Amino acid sequence: MFAFIVRRLLQAVIVMLTVAFLAFMLFQYVGDPVAQMLGQDATQEQREALKRDLGLDQPFPVQFARFVGNAVQGEFGLSLRQGRQVSTLIAERFPATLELSLAAAVIALVAGIPLGVYAALRRGRFGAQAVMTLSLLGVSLPTFLIGILLILVFAVQLQWLPSFGRGETVALFGSKSWTTGLLTLDGWSHLVLPAVTLSVFQLALILRLVRAEMLEVLRTDYIKFARARGLSDRAIHFRHALKNTLVPVITITGLQLGSLIAFAIITETVFQWPGMGFLFIQAVQFADIPVMAAYLCLIALVFVIVNLAVDLLYFVVDPRLRVEKPGGH
Repeated sequence: MFAFIVRRLLQAVIVMLTVAFLAFMLFQYVGDPVAQMLGQDATQEQREALKRDLGLDQPFPVQFARFVGNAVQGEFGLSLRQGRQVSTLIAERFPATLELSLAAAVIALVAGIPLGVYAALRRGRFGAQAVMTLSLLGVSLPTFLIGILLILVFAVQLQWLPSFGRGETVALFGSKSWTTGLLTLDGWSHLVLPAVTLSVFQLALILRLVRAEMLEVLRTDYIKFARARGLSDRAIHFRHALKNTLVPVITITGLQLGSLIAFAIITETVFQWPGMGFLFIQAVQFADIPVMAAYLCLIALVFVIVNLAVDLLYFVVDPRLRVEKPGGH
């Protein structure tokens, strides 16, 4: 177990260093931070002075080492567009993205697993066929189109839910940057449409995965043996088959949680949700390199943490991984 964790941690460090290098290259080849900060009318002396202040006159290895050291401390400099610390901007936007992603993940799991089990156990029936047809639509339709359709129906025509923004929020833990809309009715009403939009693809994916795994497990010998012992269908389906079905689902679901945070950009843009994705889109439009680099590193860190957690959970759930191989490895 210890060796397993050490290997994963070493892999995580390598991944983060690679991502940090790619993020650092943005400063080298995308735009000119000196020109953006001083403008085109600056003198050569002013440019050289700013380069010295920013450390841009140092050799490449020194600049990269300084960048990694600052990134470990959560410092990515000033936003070129807003003139504020990037870490402050990320801290203000991260709670909104996390809230949206967790809500979408809960919707996908709560709806996807039962529907996948239903589609497997009622295979060939009209209800199961309808569920699979809808799941195919969920996988095929682009996220922005789903969001626009939901806005058209529920915000414009029915006028049941708001179409943009985060609504009323309250501060948590005495912090002005960490806010949530889950404690207000207005916040919940603003969360529904973007959360459903973001969850549709994940829901359809989990549904189809659970159905496929459930059908595969139901064909195994131990399920046939359980039927021969006279166990009820309920015990076979939910005590034995479903438990083994969820083992591979854990991996996919964990990785999809990271995807929800990383790819919430489209949903946040459609609904003007004030999260990191919307901040990243604005940074791309204005070539705000520090914000882009910070977003890239943070998303990579989220993936690394989620992937490590999934590996450990998979290690606990699947006893085959805990059996030592010959030679003690």
